[in-house]
Amino acid sequence: MSGMSRVMLEVDGLSAWYGEARVLADVSLTVAPGEVVTLVGRNGAGKTTLLRSVMGLHHQVEGTVTFEGRDLRRVRADARAKAGIGWVPDDRGIYASLSVEENLTLPPVVSPGDAWSLERVYEQFPVLHERRAFPGTKLSGGEQQMLAMARVLRMGARLLLLDEPSEGLAPVIVQRIGEIIRQIKASGVAVLLVEQNVAFASTVADRHYLLAQGRVVESLDNETFQSRTTQLLEYLGI
Repeated sequence: MSGMSRVMLEVDGLSAWYGEARVLADVSLTVAPGEVVTLVGRNGAGKTTLLRSVMGLHHQVEGTVTFEGRDLRRVRADARAKAGIGWVPDDRGIYASLSVEENLTLPPVVSPGDAWSLERVYEQFPVLHERRAFPGTKLSGGEQQMLAMARVLRMGARLLLLDEPSEGLAPVIVQRIGEIIRQIKASGVAVLLVEQNVAFASTVADRHYLLAQGRVVESLDNETFQSRTTQLLEYLGI
């Protein structure tokens, strides 16, 4: 496994609330450079809240989030993005009225040494090159997902937070998204992935954290995860 000599993201003892309701309870995890780690659990387990907490978008939290050795507790979401954390929400968050190329070039490059050039983006995402003049509203769901991922790579993100990238996509597009995630991993970028599709998760991830009722109940390497796919599908109710 590449890049495992150091930790890029460390979450330690993270708890989160919505009002009086606690949705995360003492969650700890790590992600290394060039590693793909998934959060697996039923709807309502707290997976998206965990990603939002890492990004600084959820504020009712306790515990620590450390990125490349930097404590982020007092760091705002926009500063976390500038530090190299890329957020790809489940609604993809692209600018619908702007063209593909405008979506890629409008956000600021936050880390020039890590940022993918437009040429590299188009090489890895040829469909975006074909659609570069199209507005976001004219893209398919899969194309929007690729654009959302490409945009944060273009900004120079070293950690990608991906929320359900395969949701609602045709199997052939899901396969392509998997290929892209593996390419991203090979370039040394770390990925923390929320994913309900267990079969897909097992094709891209190194490790998996199983969340239940806001807690990490198991941490599994991918080989163990694959051997328990049937059990996990039953557990998730899929």
